[in-house]
Amino acid sequence: MSKGIAHYQVGSSIEHYFLIKSVTKGMASNGKPFLTLILSDHTGEIEAKLWACSPEDEATFVSKTIVHIHGDISDYRGRHQLKINNIRPTSPMDNVKIADFVKSAPLHPEDMLSKITQYIFEMENANIQRLTRHLVKKHQKQFLEVPAATKNHHEFVSGLAYHVVSMLDLAQAITKLYPSLDADLLYAGVILHDLGKVKELSGAIDTTYTLEGKLLGHITIMVNEIAEAAKELEIDSEEILILQHMVLSHHGKGEWGSPKPPLVKEAEILHMIDNIDAKMNMMDRVLERVQPGDFTERVMALEHRSLYKPTFHEQPLPLPNK
Repeated sequence: MSKGIAHYQVGSSIEHYFLIKSVTKGMASNGKPFLTLILSDHTGEIEAKLWACSPEDEATFVSKTIVHIHGDISDYRGRHQLKINNIRPTSPMDNVKIADFVKSAPLHPEDMLSKITQYIFEMENANIQRLTRHLVKKHQKQFLEVPAATKNHHEFVSGLAYHVVSMLDLAQAITKLYPSLDADLLYAGVILHDLGKVKELSGAIDTTYTLEGKLLGHITIMVNEIAEAAKELEIDSEEILILQHMVLSHHGKGEWGSPKPPLVKEAEILHMIDNIDAKMNMMDRVLERVQPGDFTERVMALEHRSLYKPTFHEQPLPLPNK
């Protein structure tokens, strides 16, 4: 496979296969319809416009369709956009499949599950351990498949599990520095905080919000799941209440989607490491698309910032003085 879309620069002309991730119809100022296509491959995605589209185009270029495109990469308001010169649907003769165009977590799902299971196994609090194990087992298949979001961070196959594994390693390092933290509570909070997304999101490809996701959201879904699991396991203890609070508060503020601010130490740390991992994922992905000495496109989820990639990062680090 050729290099992915993430590695093309503004001004590049490309001939490339893409998976149409989503399609939105609009109307231009001249009254003619157009399609906004979100195109993806194994490295990322890009927006493209199909101007003056016909009814046949609308019927042909739909989500989860693989297309072949000739086009040029341009800059539109600080973001890369693909100008389509020619587009066609693929046929069996092209010998391409959807799996080739879907970005996945860099770790195998079974390896991630094994690591998460080990964290659960090491929990000493029986109530926290039983409830966490129960919910992971209940939603295991979807948990290992769904992304962590529809956009912005970890929005790829198995992204949720990868996000959790990264956060668990962060949590472990922090609990070693601050032993007053309850490691069991923090690990459980990490594992459960976004688990409601297995019901909030539709699946791994062409991910959208479900009706339950739109009306309740993953926070409410997970608070309810914890309550149901506690009832089923006959656990009636303060740990359940604190775990629900951690899920409720992990976004940090009301304007960021949390009904309550963090009111216990572990909830505060959960919010912080969630934010660290999400932002590092966003920054790493956007920075890998540019050369040293250049700025990235503007990232809406990072306060519309355009990040700079330092040139010295490409130089060998000096040896320490002996």
